[in-house]
Amino acid sequence: MPTSRAAAAGLPPPVAGAAAFSKFMHVLQLAADASGPVTVAMLARESGYPRPTVHRIVQALLAEGLLVDKPAAGTLALGPRLIQLASRSWGRSELRLAAVEELKRLRDLTGETVHLAVPNGASMVYIEKLESPSAVRMASRIGTSVCLHATAVGKAYLSMLDEATREALVSTLELTRYTPNTLADRDALRAQLALVRERGWSVDDEENEAGIQCFGAAIFGQQGAPVAAISVTTLRFRQKADVVSAYVEPLLAACRAISERMAATPSLSAADVL
Repeated sequence: MPTSRAAAAGLPPPVAGAAAFSKFMHVLQLAADASGPVTVAMLARESGYPRPTVHRIVQALLAEGLLVDKPAAGTLALGPRLIQLASRSWGRSELRLAAVEELKRLRDLTGETVHLAVPNGASMVYIEKLESPSAVRMASRIGTSVCLHATAVGKAYLSMLDEATREALVSTLELTRYTPNTLADRDALRAQLALVRERGWSVDDEENEAGIQCFGAAIFGQQGAPVAAISVTTLRFRQKADVVSAYVEPLLAACRAISERMAATPSLSAADVL
């Protein structure tokens, strides 16, 4: 009997249907991330899949309630079942539950918007957001994916990874330039990450959005590896003069408290924070 390449390499056999499932998830992710109207034509264009394939995927997603049809507009939207699943995941997040009191304290101490984010491949995803009491609100929301290289949470997380893991990510990141301040040079990013690692906190200096500055720091799991990050987001026009005492010190205190709680709680391992 011939030996498969996977078996010869000591890898587990492929899971039946995995390729099809990946296509479904890719189309669903495109629908979730779309900044404009979602249509079959748009999904086919963005995915690169043949239109008949996308049509079949969309019909299956509609049948499962993961997408809904909006006939009047001729578009698609995320379905109630997906929202229900996301809500349950968010509500049961062990990391969020462990962090929520410290996040509230940090928001109240700084008077600014606070985000909690976890890594997801080459991005970070917000799993909690506490708004500033100010009348000016941030456009971000829970579930938003943000880049690693131009955000405080991304740079805080990246900087604390072991060298091999960090370099593997940095060397493959798409360094999209969002503002004139965005670090689009890999060596400049590496130098900034070294500084962040040394001092323990990061800055998004209007790199992701003009007029907005963020300060970030990492949360560590039981093995000492970063598992999440927190940011304090300020608007330039109302930023306090002493940013270290106003934002960074309360931020670092919150991250230390959450990391200590995680270290003392076996269920809050790196694999179980969500």
